[in-house]
Amino acid sequence: MSQTKVFIAAIIVIVLGVIVSGTLFTVDQTQQAIVMQFGNPKRVITEPGLQFKMPFIQDVQFYEKRVLNLDPPVESVILTDQKRILVNTFARYRIENPLTYFKALRTESNAEQKLSSIINASTRGVLGNATLASVLSKDRTAILREIRQKVNAEAIKFGIAILDVRLRRADLPNETVQSVYERMKSEREREAAEYRAQGQELAQRITASADRERTVIIAEATREAEILRGQGEATRTTILSDAYGQDAEFFNFYRSMQAYEASLANDSTFLVLSPDSEFFDFFKSVAPGSEN
Repeated sequence: MSQTKVFIAAIIVIVLGVIVSGTLFTVDQTQQAIVMQFGNPKRVITEPGLQFKMPFIQDVQFYEKRVLNLDPPVESVILTDQKRILVNTFARYRIENPLTYFKALRTESNAEQKLSSIINASTRGVLGNATLASVLSKDRTAILREIRQKVNAEAIKFGIAILDVRLRRADLPNETVQSVYERMKSEREREAAEYRAQGQELAQRITASADRERTVIIAEATREAEILRGQGEATRTTILSDAYGQDAEFFNFYRSMQAYEASLANDSTFLVLSPDSEFFDFFKSVAPGSEN
């Protein structure tokens, strides 16, 4: 009889354990939950802690309370300047209303697909009115803000709050990169040729100016040299005149010696002169027997 009671007590304990385990559940601080009854939501729990539900007929659907990341697929976008780019976006969102989220999307995979579609559509709509220059400039912040506002306006219908949308990358397609590179190359070559032409023109102006200054400097130097030469010749003539006036005989002798030196400097010089020429006056005045 005692064994039967022990067996019955054990069964009761097990049943109570199953009932308690089916009644109590814990909501973590990073989670929010919806209590479901036969597939229909009955209660939303957003605060962490120990909670209860009716066993066997109710179950719990848990959702993330933390910020979630979403990386939509790369989207091809045509800008207003008719340039096509490949845009890779990145978004951060949070489940703001679990009940609306459950009714509209139910699962996280459905939410990611829906959000990716909304983000890509909003990105195409906003970038379709932008240029490549604005996407790559400080206007990018305003563009991202507009995209986030559009996405958030759609996502709120699904109980989702969009916290941020970013352009991870905005690249030109491979077939466009080469043509852009060639266009940039030809533009740089044109600028280089223009700078080179400007440099040659400047070099020619500098050379012409230098030649002109050189001509002026040489002309002024020649003029000054002629003036100095003339002054020197005048001074020389004055000195010679003064010397001649002081001793005419010595001056004649000195001039004759200079003439002899200039005439007889070369060994191959031949002079055909009359013996009584004035050129030999000082030779005649040499006394017989004196040294040459």
